[in-house]
Amino acid sequence: MQNLLDLDRPALVDWFAARGEKPFRAQQVLKWIHQQGVDDFDAMTNLAKPLRAALNVGACIRGPAVAADQRSADGTRKWLFQLEDGNRIESVYIPEADRATLCISSQVGCALNCSFCSTARQGFNRNLSTAEIIGQLWMANRLLAADGEPPVSNVVFMGMGEPLLNFDQVLRAVHLMQDDFAYALSKRRVTLSTAGVVPGLERLARETDISLALSLHAPDDALRDELVPLNKKYRIAQVLQACKNYVGEGRRRVTIEYVMLAGVNDSDRQAHALAALLRQIPAKVNLIPFNPFPDTRYRRSDARRIDRFRDILYGAGIVTITRRTRGDDIDAACGQLAGDFKDRTRRRARIAIEVRGGAA
Repeated sequence: MQNLLDLDRPALVDWFAARGEKPFRAQQVLKWIHQQGVDDFDAMTNLAKPLRAALNVGACIRGPAVAADQRSADGTRKWLFQLEDGNRIESVYIPEADRATLCISSQVGCALNCSFCSTARQGFNRNLSTAEIIGQLWMANRLLAADGEPPVSNVVFMGMGEPLLNFDQVLRAVHLMQDDFAYALSKRRVTLSTAGVVPGLERLARETDISLALSLHAPDDALRDELVPLNKKYRIAQVLQACKNYVGEGRRRVTIEYVMLAGVNDSDRQAHALAALLRQIPAKVNLIPFNPFPDTRYRRSDARRIDRFRDILYGAGIVTITRRTRGDDIDAACGQLAGDFKDRTRRRARIAIEVRGGAA
């Protein structure tokens, strides 16, 4: 049975055409699913009864199930979503005065093993399908509407996983987010965050123009090799050039994400090095206070150190802000998402041995 959440508009047009239906049926059904949040074909009153009957037999609209729904004191909301295979992923809703952002996952876990990230320590299981990716947005809006809360206005691929390692499914979900018959989000309201998968960045530039964020976290290759092991394959200069090519010569900027780790990457020298690195890149910097998790060896830089780092970058002409920590009381802050899944990399077992001090 075809889950229609898995299909963007071109795919849905083809699906209907294969059943002898006109292309406009795809537009009608997209609006019912994504704008009205309807999962009952019998409620789609502008479809002929024979078509509704056929859809009830050959199709479904099925998002992930809610396994847990947590609310932070600051208004942040975190959902633990249950997938059909038993894996669980997390999504975070962050309401603000002028927007309501949903942070979504693209993979079950993450294979990149960044040393400061809770998700990375959990290991990796598999890529999410388009239905599982867009289903997070679909479910969030349904749940928010039921509670009288504002719908999602912005989406960031900053949850579990590296989006560019699940390129095809992520791109199809992006198409749905931007489709006028679905969510109609502009390119500025959808942001993809990557650790720097260069071939994916190059392909992304050919396929879409959504906003881009780079998880950089270090001003030199030696330190980034430790923090973001993907750097051993794609060096900083190569990644930054790919980002520069992506945003082009216009007014757009890539957002540089930089987690602040006490005594690791937060010195004045490193701030000056980062400023020099970004001098020729159309970029803005987002400083992220580190959010701790069990058994981590890192500490958050104190507020004065973060302010000093910010001031050095700002003095060099680089737009720099410090991200306000949201949802840390429910482990919903940046770097804290973990989910619940079987780790195919066995990373959790290796970390447990290291923590106990045993031999691998």
